[in-house]
Amino acid sequence: MIEKMNSKQIKAIHVGFQIGLLFKGIDGLLEVIGGISLIFLNQARLNKIIQLVTQGELSEDPRDVVANALLRFGSSFSLDAQSFGVFYLMSHGIIKIIIILLLWRKKLWAYPVSIASLVLFIAYQIYRYTISASPLMILLTIFDIAMIILTYLEYQRMKLKFSTQ
Repeated sequence: MIEKMNSKQIKAIHVGFQIGLLFKGIDGLLEVIGGISLIFLNQARLNKIIQLVTQGELSEDPRDVVANALLRFGSSFSLDAQSFGVFYLMSHGIIKIIIILLLWRKKLWAYPVSIASLVLFIAYQIYRYTISASPLMILLTIFDIAMIILTYLEYQRMKLKFSTQ
């Protein structure tokens, strides 16, 4: 497939891949920071933060859907939810960062590993979407599908490059 593309198309795919890696790297770093932050967040602290964020809105409209949803979330925040959140964010973020570093170092074996991990992330995001119907899960899934395509094309480019050297 990559053999049929002209040099401008190949360069555009490479640039798109690099930009996608940058966004995934930032996302991975934010997930690790979020996981570390979540270690120090208990229900009392979370409720205090939610009250600070929502008090202005609730004073204007006591039936505000978002503010009330945040209050319900804060009251149901448990140690199990915290532990899962820490584990999920830390593992997801660390996996992303390691794979991105390997891809930036042009390790050929990392391309299929990256694609496989993205497929697993997509499967989990679809599962989460069935539970929460969050539009964010759809956006993340679309971005991950685009990254799979770019990663595959970049992998083909790298294999072609190494085979001609």
